[in-house]
Amino acid sequence: MTTLICFGFGYCARHYVAEFGGRFDRIVGTTRTAESAADLAARRFGGSEVEMLVFDGTTASPELTAAVAEAEALLISSPPTETGDPVLAVLADGIAAAAAAGTLRSVVLLSTLGVYGDHGGAWIDETAALKPINPRSIERVEQEAAWMALGARAGVPVASLRLAGIYGPGQNALISLERGRAHRIDKPGQVFNRIHVADIAQAIEAAFAKRIAGAVNVADDEPSPPGDPIVFAAGLLGREPPPEIPFAEAARTLSPMGLSFYAECKRAQNDKLKRELGVTLRHPTYREGLRAEFAARQPAA
Repeated sequence: MTTLICFGFGYCARHYVAEFGGRFDRIVGTTRTAESAADLAARRFGGSEVEMLVFDGTTASPELTAAVAEAEALLISSPPTETGDPVLAVLADGIAAAAAAGTLRSVVLLSTLGVYGDHGGAWIDETAALKPINPRSIERVEQEAAWMALGARAGVPVASLRLAGIYGPGQNALISLERGRAHRIDKPGQVFNRIHVADIAQAIEAAFAKRIAGAVNVADDEPSPPGDPIVFAAGLLGREPPPEIPFAEAARTLSPMGLSFYAECKRAQNDKLKRELGVTLRHPTYREGLRAEFAARQPAA
């Protein structure tokens, strides 16, 4: 029996399971509360049922410990904390034992391009220096290092997928516009990479199938200014985009998290994603991705 465990059964993990979950005989997901576990266990994701277990990051139930011993693949999307990675803190020995037994064959960690910090808008690949600025990204660097160390020690490949800004169904510029939450902030020279969740699912599947180890940028082909997707989405909806707001003005009301995004500027290369993982992006830019999201909401002809 092939078993996948998704530590943190969130947006990306759900989309992965909905598309590729059929290749596993058993799928286990974790969440922090019993209420969330019951809700997710009652659903199906692309035809796949998911056994939901509660994991609060401090203790593991006997059911979860047993599942780890049987797991062929681990998908780690739960975030680290200031004290480290909660999965490793509680289950590192069990994970290493599963690898030593030959049961565990691959680990995929969902990380972020934020680990690179600011590179002044330069193009970077996976060899670029890690210069994280905000505490969340510093914790991600530490999380990556801890998982890579376990992989080297236990002899199991660990892929760290460094994700660009995520969008997709239920989470995109079209919805932000309709809800009045879209803001066009003008900071000259600022660009971001983005990635559609369907392409993240492809990358996860390729990392598992090829048993890739190491870091991979999971990003689109065209880093672009933050307001460009909003303007494009407004055109699809047939409405005027919101007016631009100078960054100096917007900075007075941005959250610390929002400000941290604008403190970093880089252009992420995705050659390794395409070359080593063999991924062909379904949505190489935000334009294809937003067109797909817009088309999905239109009634069939």
